[in-house]
Amino acid sequence: MAELNDTTGLLSSHVREEIDHWVAKFPEGRQRSAVIAALHAVQHENQGHLTPELMDAVAAYLDLAPIQVYEIATFYSMFETRPCGRHHVSVCTNISCMLRGADEIVEHVEKKLGIRTGESTPDGRIFLKREEECLAACVGAPMMMVDHVYHENLTPGKVDDILDALD
Repeated sequence: MAELNDTTGLLSSHVREEIDHWVAKFPEGRQRSAVIAALHAVQHENQGHLTPELMDAVAAYLDLAPIQVYEIATFYSMFETRPCGRHHVSVCTNISCMLRGADEIVEHVEKKLGIRTGESTPDGRIFLKREEECLAACVGAPMMMVDHVYHENLTPGKVDDILDALD
C-alpha cells in the first residue's frame, strides 16, 4: 500500500486493516477492487458520510487516481457524500414493494420521524434515504434496509419497533 502521508494518515488503523484485508482477496495490481469495501469502512467511521479528504486518503492508500474513488462514491446509493444521520434507512419502492404497501410505509416513516425522504432527523440519529428503486427482496415486500440489514414483510408496527430500537 501507499506510504502513509498527510492524506492516508486520515485513515484509522482499523480502516487500513480492513482495506488491506480486501486488497489481499484480489490479484496484485487489482487494488481498485477493494474501493467499495474501503469506502464502507471509512463512511462507517465518519458518522455515515464521506468527505473529499477521506476519499483522497482512500485513493492515496490504494495508489489510485482520486477520480477512481469519486466515481464509485457518487455512483452507488450506499454512499453519502454529505453529512447525514448515522442510521441509514432505505424503503424499497419498486413494483413488488409498491403493490404490497411501500408507499404507505414511506408515508408512515416520514410522519413518525418528522422528516421527508432525503433528510435526517434533527438529532442526527436517522437518515431516510431517497426512495430506492429495488433492494432485491421482492419476496418479502414491502421491505426496508436499515444500516445494510434487511427487514421484510413490513407493517407500520414492525417499522416502529425497528426504528425505536435504533440508538
